[in-house]
This record gives sequence, C-alpha cells and structure tokens, in this order.
Amino acid sequence: MNNLKTVWSVDPDTSQYPRPQMVRDSYFPLNGEWDYKIIKGDLSYKPAEDEIYDGKITVPFAPESMLSGVNRTLLLDEVLIYRTFFDKQDGEIALLHFGAVDYKCKVLVNGNFVSKHTGGYTPFECEINAYLKDKDNELVVCVTDPSDTAPISRGKQAVRHGGIWYTPTSGIWQTVWIEYLPDEYIKSVEAIPDYDNKTVKISAFTNTGRKNFILTAHNGKTYESHDGSVVVDCRDCSPWTPENPVLYDYEIKIGKDKVGGYYALRKFSVGRRKDGKPCFMLNNKPYFMTGLLDQGYWSDGLYTAPSDEALVYDIMLAKKCGFNTLRKHIKVEPLRWYYHCDRLGMIVWQDFVNGGGKYNPFAILLFPNAGIRVKDSHYGFYSRKDKEGRDLYYKEMTEIVNLLKSSPCIALWTPFNEGWGQFDSLKTCEYLRSLDNTRIIDHASGWSDQGGEIRSIHKYFVPFKMPLREKRPVILSEFGGYSMKIDDHAFSDKIFGYAIFKEETKLNAAIGKLWETELLPAKKQGLCASIYTQLSDVQSEVNGLVTYDRRVVKVNEEELKKLNEKLCKEFSE
Repeated sequence: MNNLKTVWSVDPDTSQYPRPQMVRDSYFPLNGEWDYKIIKGDLSYKPAEDEIYDGKITVPFAPESMLSGVNRTLLLDEVLIYRTFFDKQDGEIALLHFGAVDYKCKVLVNGNFVSKHTGGYTPFECEINAYLKDKDNELVVCVTDPSDTAPISRGKQAVRHGGIWYTPTSGIWQTVWIEYLPDEYIKSVEAIPDYDNKTVKISAFTNTGRKNFILTAHNGKTYESHDGSVVVDCRDCSPWTPENPVLYDYEIKIGKDKVGGYYALRKFSVGRRKDGKPCFMLNNKPYFMTGLLDQGYWSDGLYTAPSDEALVYDIMLAKKCGFNTLRKHIKVEPLRWYYHCDRLGMIVWQDFVNGGGKYNPFAILLFPNAGIRVKDSHYGFYSRKDKEGRDLYYKEMTEIVNLLKSSPCIALWTPFNEGWGQFDSLKTCEYLRSLDNTRIIDHASGWSDQGGEIRSIHKYFVPFKMPLREKRPVILSEFGGYSMKIDDHAFSDKIFGYAIFKEETKLNAAIGKLWETELLPAKKQGLCASIYTQLSDVQSEVNGLVTYDRRVVKVNEEELKKLNEKLCKEFSE
C-alpha cells in the first residue's frame, strides 16, 4: 500500500479562496472532517434521519487518498455518502459551491433534494436558502463513480491501474464552500484580452439577467456597462510573458454585489519565423515553448494537492529548470493552480479529459505508428460508439472552456490525446473555436492525426526527427520519459518508463544529449515547441524530474535551465 507522504502531509491546508478571478468577502469554507459511509447501492438511496456513519473523512480529499483518512477505493456498485453540519449566516441568498465531485452526485439539505450533477472535473453551485434553518443545517452528498468501466470522461483513472494508468479518485476532491449574497448577484465574469488593440473586454453575468454594472479598472478609471460588458483601455499595461507575468486587478459592482478579479494583456497565435517556417507566437513575436507533461497527481492527496504551497512548488520547480510551459495532462485543476501559473509566469497547454470505451490498441498505437490513418468518424475503431458519451464530452468541453477562458496563462487546447476516445476531431475543433477563438488548438496530440492546424508528435524509444515536407507547425507534444527509481520514494517495486537509469549522473547526461542531439537540431529545422515527460513520478511511472512525494529532485536544475535557455535563445536568433 502507498505510504508516501509529501512534506505538506503534516499540516494539509485547503482553506484558500478557491476562485481568484471572482473574489468576494463572503466566503464560508466547509472543508474539513465530515461524516461518511460507503454502502452497496446507487443514487436512489436516501439517508435516514438516524443514519449511522462509518467514520470521518477529510474533505476535499478523495476516499482513495491517504489525506482523506479513509484510504479505500469506492467500488462500482457502491455509493459514498457524506454528511456535515453548518449554521446559517446573514444574506438573502445562500449559494453552495462544489469545486469538483467525481463522478455523479446528489445534494440534500436538511433532508430536501437540492441538486444533482454529472461530471468529475467542473464546478457546480446551488441556491439553498429555501431549505435553511438558523442552526445545525445538515448537508448530505451522495456519490457514485464508474471510473473507466463506463464511456465517461475519467482521465487516467483505471480500476486495474498500472503503467500509465493510475488509481481511481472518487467523490469530493475540490473545495466546498458557501457564499451569502444579495437577491441579485453576479454568477460569472469573463476577461478576454485583445492584444492588438490594447484592450480587455470584461463581461459580467447575473442571476437576474441584469446587464448594467460599474467596473473600476487597474488604473482607477471607471466604466459603466449597459449591455453586460465593457472594453477597458490597456495601453498603459505591460504585456504578460513568462518572464514578466504582470496581472492587473479590477472590480465589478452590480447593485449590492461586488467581486474582484484580474486580467492580463497577451496574445497566443501561430505565425512565421524570419526564415519563413511556422512557429508559435507570444504577443506577435516568435516564442519557443519548452515544457513538461504535468499529470497533477500527489502521493498523499491523489487528485488534490495537500496545500497551496504544493501547487506553487511544482510550478516553481519547472521554472527553476528553465521550462516556460506545463501541459496539464488529461485533468482540470482547481482554479488556484491556474492563478499561480498566471502570477508566476507559466504557460499552460490544457488537455480536455478523455473518455470512451475500452481503448483499441490498433487505434491508439499500432496503426498510427505504422503510418496508417483511420478517420475518427469511425466511432467503433476509436471506442466512441456511445452517443451519450460523445454528447457529454461536448457538454464538459463547454463547461471547461467557460471555466478557464479568462486564465491568461492558457495558450493551447488539446481536445484528444493518442486516440483515447477520439472522435470527429476537426468538427470538435470548429466547436471549440466557437467557444474560444483566442488560443491555439492541438486537435490530436500524439497520433491519429486528422489534418488539423498542427502536426503533434509523441516520440519515445527512438530518436525524434522533423517530418519532411510538413507545412503545418510541428510540435513534439511528448518525448523523453527517462526514468529512475529512488528507493524509499517509489510507489511500488513495479516501475514503468521509456528508458531506465540507475544513476543520477547518467540520467542527467542522457537528458542533456536529448536536448543537444534532437531538440536543438529539430528547432533549427522548424520545431515550434516541446513537452518533456514529465514533471513528477506518478505511482508506477518513475519518469519525473522529482519523485512522487516531491522529496527528491533527480535532475541538475541549473544544467537543465542552461539547456532550455539555449533552446529558447537560439530559436529567437
């Protein structure tokens, strides 16, 4: 059994405000010890008034994690039941928030059904004031999770985990909190920069549909909206870059409600270098994105980082090694992670979460690597026959884009990875552009290329060479995977990696050779970006720069930083 603890395990802290781009004074977190029980059943189960619970679970850590205090897998035929109590505070409307609950859940307050939600990666909220009393309000959440036994979005979770597939995570895994608001309140905000015109468009959406509001910009200037949005003059703003990640605060008032947020002035696009080769652009200048694959798993908290400091540690480790990009792999993080990337200066490539049925090895590995392209409209070949699952993918894509589109750090969306549940990728890209046309899209990362705007390549085991006669931007969206197990810091004796090393000096030498003999020559030939596998070990995968418990850094940070500086410098010449 996993007993690896991070340094933050001693005093885990999830108390920080969960939504940095929409901050209010009213914030009552419900994280902490709740009652729980696990029984055979489904979401039709309704707890009795005299329900007896099994023990305590620490929210927001999944029951499969050590930090939950449970350390037990929720089985496919079971329902996980949570209970806590809280007192009512002042306010006309009580808004209950869940950052994320995996996978299906229903919410009851004082025995009354309030809401249900499907999907493990996006937040939801519900008004509960009609069900409240002054003291000792009972909140019950019931959860089921089919993991990878259903054609749902599940990321890298697998009941039979091992290799590149990890332990399932169920139930509440992000912050639960309540806001007490006036009867008219702001539901969401958007901040979309227009770098070329040096403006940012700020939009606000309310529960009543009201469109007039007052905005105070970063420089103290006020704007009044009558149609739900204002365009802020940002000619006095410095451009956002990883080297100079400047953010600017603003405030919106509607009636009695007030929220604070931030924006940045920046632009991600595709353009051309001086030699005419296509490249990625930041603020209309060629910019090489050198990054790490980031799975977002923790040895003690699984999907949930043990603290805010832990999130910052990962980002800063990447920066110390000279990386300017993190590819958030098949997972959506809490909003605080994106906030830290915004303020610390880390570009993010955001994957959507894969689903579908049991993956066909011919579709995801054999045919693509043999140069055989199968159109992803053949749903059966890509394990996507289930129409409900395809429809759910679009629903969750919409929710994820709406959640993250205001994050300055996000440069690129990845709808599909390595053919896992891939379908209609070109149509999907069209839909994605209708939601957000301000970012680059990698339509099919790795293989199963359908002719999208980018050629995205994964290369392990054999040297990478730039494809001949490719007119599209070329990115090496996964490579490396060099592995080394550190005794007493490994998840198990069973290890997975693409090249195994037993000595730190040999590992570092191999990484240096990879940069010098493959990345640098490929960049000269037109490579636009590269993503090394990976930031941290995850369970049986020991190919991280740092161990799963974040206690041992395996690489020479200064030498790796020099390699990345050389890569980015030579790109600009």
